Amino acid sequence: MSQNVLTAERRDTKGKGPARRLRSQGLIPAVVYGLDTKPTALSVDPKVLMAAIDTPHKFNTLLSLKVEGGDKFVLFKDYQVDPVSRRLLHADFLEVKLDKPVKVEVPVKITGLSIGVTEGGILSIPTHELVVEALPEKIPLTIDVDVTALKVGQSIHLSELKAPEGCKFKFAADYVVAFVAIPEKEEVVVPVAAVGAVPAEGAAAGAAPAAGAAPAAGAAPAAAGKAGAAAPAAAAKPGADKKK
Repeated sequence: MSQNVLTAERRDTKGKGPARRLRSQGLIPAVVYGLDTKPTALSVDPKVLMAAIDTPHKFNTLLSLKVEGGDKFVLFKDYQVDPVSRRLLHADFLEVKLDKPVKVEVPVKITGLSIGVTEGGILSIPTHELVVEALPEKIPLTIDVDVTALKVGQSIHLSELKAPEGCKFKFAADYVVAFVAIPEKEEVVVPVAAVGAVPAEGAAAGAAPAAGAAPAAGAAPAAAGKAGAAAPAAAAKPGADKKK
């Protein structure tokens, strides 16, 4: 278990103004809570803090906090950063006892190549961290999950994993840690003929209706009777065929 030393100073002032002045000095406000005691206001150097948790355990690094009035064992529990500069603005520590279990989140580490993945399946990991309960000095680095034997459609439940020595899982036993999903088949889209599409070969465009079929509504009269019937011959002038 990684363990580092962090020095802090007590502070009596609170509020935005004192916090800004503290940051202008290269420090940040911090609070230690836990063990049913009143929270303790502190100031720490953010660079020293980040260096202290620069271990394989990261946030689960056990810190020996050197502070006036008595040293404390703490875990770096929460923080605030500037949304623009991403600089650390505030830190929260959880005081712990070495003989009392604590709940922490431990990263999930996937090992092996799933059989289902080689067959075309998709490996899915519902969560990348699991909550465990362990003594501060027994917090595991990772929770290893071997998916080598996992086939398409199969899953691994939390009950199938062996908790690291000195740890207990705090998730439900039937919680799915990993599974291989069946890949979805691509749907074949059948093209639909557009309205007004060119008719297929053999079906003459604008073919004449069958014999005897009634003409379509509003259709022009057939050619046989162009303009109805031929216009009658011009009427003979009266008496044109009489000899004088």
